[in-house]
Amino acid sequence: MEKNYEEVIAKGLNLLPWQVSNTLKLFSEGATIPFISRYRKEATGSLDETVLLDIQKKHTQLVELDKRRETILKSIEEQGKLSDELKRQIEGASTMNELEDIYLPYKPKKKTRASVARDRGLDPLARILMKQQEIKVYKRAEEFISDEVESIEEALQGARDIIAEWVNENKRARESIRRLFGKNALIGSKLVKGKEQDGIKYQDYFEFSEPLNRCPSHRILAMLRGEDEGFLKISVEPDREMAKNLLEDIFVKGVLEVSEQVREAVKDSYKRLLQPSIETEFRKLSKEKADEQAIQVFAENLRQLLMAAPLGEKAVLALDPGYRSGCKLVCLDPQGSLLHNETIYPHAPQNEKGPASKKVVSLVNSYKIDAIAIGNGTASRETEQFIRKLHFDRDLQVFVVNESGASIYSASKVAREEFPEYDVTVRGAVSIGRRLMDPLAELVKIDPKSIGVGQYQHDIDQGRLKDSLDQVVESSVNKVGVNLNTASKHLLTYISGLGPALAQNIVEHRKEKGPFQSRKELMKVARMGEKVFEQSAGFLRIPDAVQPLDNSAVHPESYKVVEKMAGDLDCQVSDLMTDDALRKRIRLDHYISPQTGLPTLQDIMEELAKPGRDPRSRIKVFEFAQDVQSISDLKEGMVIPGIVTNITNFGAFVDVGVKQDGLVHISQLADRFISDPNDVVKIHQHVMVKVLSVDIDRKRIQLTMKEV
Repeated sequence: MEKNYEEVIAKGLNLLPWQVSNTLKLFSEGATIPFISRYRKEATGSLDETVLLDIQKKHTQLVELDKRRETILKSIEEQGKLSDELKRQIEGASTMNELEDIYLPYKPKKKTRASVARDRGLDPLARILMKQQEIKVYKRAEEFISDEVESIEEALQGARDIIAEWVNENKRARESIRRLFGKNALIGSKLVKGKEQDGIKYQDYFEFSEPLNRCPSHRILAMLRGEDEGFLKISVEPDREMAKNLLEDIFVKGVLEVSEQVREAVKDSYKRLLQPSIETEFRKLSKEKADEQAIQVFAENLRQLLMAAPLGEKAVLALDPGYRSGCKLVCLDPQGSLLHNETIYPHAPQNEKGPASKKVVSLVNSYKIDAIAIGNGTASRETEQFIRKLHFDRDLQVFVVNESGASIYSASKVAREEFPEYDVTVRGAVSIGRRLMDPLAELVKIDPKSIGVGQYQHDIDQGRLKDSLDQVVESSVNKVGVNLNTASKHLLTYISGLGPALAQNIVEHRKEKGPFQSRKELMKVARMGEKVFEQSAGFLRIPDAVQPLDNSAVHPESYKVVEKMAGDLDCQVSDLMTDDALRKRIRLDHYISPQTGLPTLQDIMEELAKPGRDPRSRIKVFEFAQDVQSISDLKEGMVIPGIVTNITNFGAFVDVGVKQDGLVHISQLADRFISDPNDVVKIHQHVMVKVLSVDIDRKRIQLTMKEV
């Protein structure tokens, strides 16, 4: 490795150097985070995906820091100003801020007040003033009057401009002011004059101030959005008197008249150069931290959505509700294939309840439907009530499904490829039905930002957001594993090591050659090499394969170990997967080798006990309160059921069946102090809530879960 990064990373993340070293080596060999986390526990000391990602991020930061270091060294060397001491300082800098502070005096500048003063020959006067030993300041300044400097005051002003730049470029001064910002900076916002009415939604921030280090991410993002939209003016600054005193302690010596010149230059430097520079730095830092927190909230919500309980392979009738345009209805087989579609009109203005009822009952019988999925958009509650009143000759479960993003999917290229002959309404209904069957398999087809979770998603760094959400999707898909013979191209894309091209090749191979009979057959897929097979095989399942381990999370590289276990017990591998008594006779210490350690053996035993188990929970039926249909039906004190739809830093949003989610503020989630709403609630969780207040005009519902 070109640098000893493992020592720095290990210290920063409180890990052992060998854990970091082995992880970086695996990354350099093309291993993915899901693969390393699951199948290389011996190499990393069983580090989880979060820590592996932290190592990856920290390594990237260090590489970028070194690239910048090399650029700075080259720049100063080309200027002929690189001394041994300066080189030592640059090579010893451990942060980007420290590096930039050292470089600032040598950084090529555009025309500044100080550079103009230097061009006029005032640098020597600035040095005289800076020593603060000159008694006759004005007399000395008079010596610098020239064709370009017309007066004593102009000479002194130019010298002060040069001193102001020195103060701004002084490493100690910048570090002192930076520390002051870190401890004492206030973030404040004021209304832009004349924008009272247009910016009314930012009313809370018309005259606002609080310590920057205590300002939560959602408030920072809200203020920044208000500023971007032209309604607010934001400032970030500590107490000016404290800043002035700090700088004067560094630069002002004594009480002579010359010291007053330096004091004036210091004051100007802070106001004009240093404060704006450090403010920009802290605004950027605060934005990055706010972004990071918002991204974490979004990522956790997405993870919970993707890992939501699936109905499984059942025949589903799905409805995309509507009034005037009717309810689009589709029937899907247990694999999610579209069997039938049409439109029924049970609601106003048509009110064709009779024909609609007969049609639904007939389709349920004809296609042996196991469950009904109803989208939670327009006319959802009315459609749910209509369906629940019907009499079927079988037990049917009825589910209301969150349809956020279904319209995005139905108009997408993905949907057009799947259903070229059907319009967007049919595709939307299919998506609703499939979401019930397997949320993960369906949601991977939609841009995560369209799924309707998170906060301020359009205000945060879009590149970082995409990277984080892609990582969550990849992690979730690999945690669950996929059926190699039924998984869509979009689902296969996220499998460790595959990507879009190989996913497409697998689908085409399936079409041409038929279902895969074993994981080994993957090697026959175009462009499938040994490395990709190693990375992906453990996450791909083949039900009913000849080799039973092909339908488990046991990696093919460990098959020989399991076969030896079976041989030692004189039984078949399949017997180990069905007979608990046989498994209890296995002595793991007999199978430890340089290639296979105890963590891998323990994972193998868990997998043999529950081969190919789905880590997701079981799905539950939910019903809203029957007497609550619209926001006007809500009354203070009413206790009703709801479903958690979104989680933010400041609380959780709950759907209570009135087309407008209510907010359970973080302070109302429990009778104890809560710092993270995820400690109390999860996406899709069924909860009981009490109505605190209802503002019909602003469509705001305040809820509580305390004492409910």
